[in-house]
Amino acid sequence: MDVKEKTEEVLIHAYGKRPLTLVKGKGVILTDDTGKEYLDGAAGIAVCALGYGNKKYSDALTAQIEDAGLLQVSNLFYNEWGYKAGEKIVKATGLDKVFFTNSGAEAVEGALKLARKYYYNKTGKASGKIIAMEHSFHGRTFGALSVTGKAAYREPFEPLVGGVDFATFNDLESVKALVTEETCAVIMETVQGEGGIYPAEPGFLQGVRKLCDEKGILLILDEIQCGMGRTGKMMAYEHYGVKPDIVTMAKALGCGVPVGAFAAKAKVADALMPGDHGTTYGGNPFVCKAVSTVFDCFEELDLVNHAADMGAYLKEALTKKLAGKDEVKDIRGIGLMIGIEFSCPVSPIIEKAREKGLIIISAGSNIIRLVPPLVITKEDIDKLTDILSSCI
Repeated sequence: MDVKEKTEEVLIHAYGKRPLTLVKGKGVILTDDTGKEYLDGAAGIAVCALGYGNKKYSDALTAQIEDAGLLQVSNLFYNEWGYKAGEKIVKATGLDKVFFTNSGAEAVEGALKLARKYYYNKTGKASGKIIAMEHSFHGRTFGALSVTGKAAYREPFEPLVGGVDFATFNDLESVKALVTEETCAVIMETVQGEGGIYPAEPGFLQGVRKLCDEKGILLILDEIQCGMGRTGKMMAYEHYGVKPDIVTMAKALGCGVPVGAFAAKAKVADALMPGDHGTTYGGNPFVCKAVSTVFDCFEELDLVNHAADMGAYLKEALTKKLAGKDEVKDIRGIGLMIGIEFSCPVSPIIEKAREKGLIIISAGSNIIRLVPPLVITKEDIDKLTDILSSCI
């Protein structure tokens, strides 16, 4: 029995059937179980920023397993990699304190709890309400799902966490209309990912920041997909000259090791007291060494600036090679987070690209999402755009 058959037999069918069994990766190339190679335009859904087989990263994790022999100690004890990784997140985000989780959804859960606890401490009321955005995506757990702005994701699992209202992304007046004395936080993605690769407009994000300041409301920015250099800045909100009160991170934070985090300003972070929140695995030595090493690799490779350069090159190449194709309605995004909107379903294009040795993914039925490893080169981009153009 092969891998596909065995997987369908023993795993819960939360995912559709998958076309490939991938067994190896090197640089930006993935190899399946038949030996066929693919240029990777998806990076494990914006996770594998360093590509595959980065030696510094691999050596660091191997050493933690073989030399230190320490993967998990629980949060009953200190470990050196926790503070080392935390220091680098503090520097990258411009915030003050960090909490490590196991995933992006858990980071969102923690951020929501923190916002409500901060409101409770300030007002003495357990009635804090949250404004989220339509077409947003924050995760699959109950709290994260409650602030995800897609009814189709929420409805089968209702009742969800209450006290959430949805505004229109990039419509400041729609946010203002929902603000009450009980509003404790506004949560949004700086660049909507699953919703179709829609960056926040500068006036909108800056306006929401000003509104939150005026009303004493916390701003939570979800940078799980768009952070960690993806847009050509370490954090996407740097493009806008704003800073959140709380930010959530994951995906490329660990470059394949399951880890997430939320960071906050000190006055907000201090709202959580011992017993308010916790995790067994979060912040263990293994994942934190991975996070610390990822930041080191980013610095050595100048990966944030490289992503900015390659993102500009990718957008220019797409604009040239897809010009005149009536099916293409829009090309948008920032850095190496690009959405190509079509007037037709994109699944046939994705399938044809895979046949030609290119892995790409969608963001909705009619949008191709390009989120390749940040180490991608111009030569790789030329190949990617040639294949994609030939498949339309």
